[in-house]
Amino acid sequence: MTAPVTPVLREMRWWDIDPVLELEKNLFPEDAWSRGMFWSELAHSRGPEASRRYLLAVEGERVVGYAGLAVQGDLGDIQTIAVARDHWGTGLGRRLLTELLQAATAFECAEVMLEVRVDNVRAQKLYERFGFEPIGFRRGYYQPGNVDALVMRLTTASDSGFAADSTSVQGTESNG
Repeated sequence: MTAPVTPVLREMRWWDIDPVLELEKNLFPEDAWSRGMFWSELAHSRGPEASRRYLLAVEGERVVGYAGLAVQGDLGDIQTIAVARDHWGTGLGRRLLTELLQAATAFECAEVMLEVRVDNVRAQKLYERFGFEPIGFRRGYYQPGNVDALVMRLTTASDSGFAADSTSVQGTESNG
């Protein structure tokens, strides 16, 4: 019996957009991001003025997850976290979130916000384990299904930042 392969986390690049879109459409058929949305986000993820951090989880050649963070000033906003269904419950979502929070620390964010579907209890529990607290709702945020979003916030408690997990990401140098 072959041991399971642990997905490798690395920086998302433009050539990853097509396989990411396949997973995006599979997981979020009603409100999937467009190719242009991913291009726009990645355009802000490199160089000295970078304000985004996008990660990819790959298993061999297969994309099994991705995540993104946008930063404005000292506020981080988790844009997306997605994990292939056959990897749910493996800790991959935790690894991706840990890396985004480490990026938020590197960006010197004082707090990190996110929206999560009110019907996605599994994701809400993950965020709560990291210390995110619900602070409000956005009615009809997810379209076209008209599903409300729960808004959650994490505030840094110390100078050491948000995350203390030692999981590493390959290819994360911040030079352009």
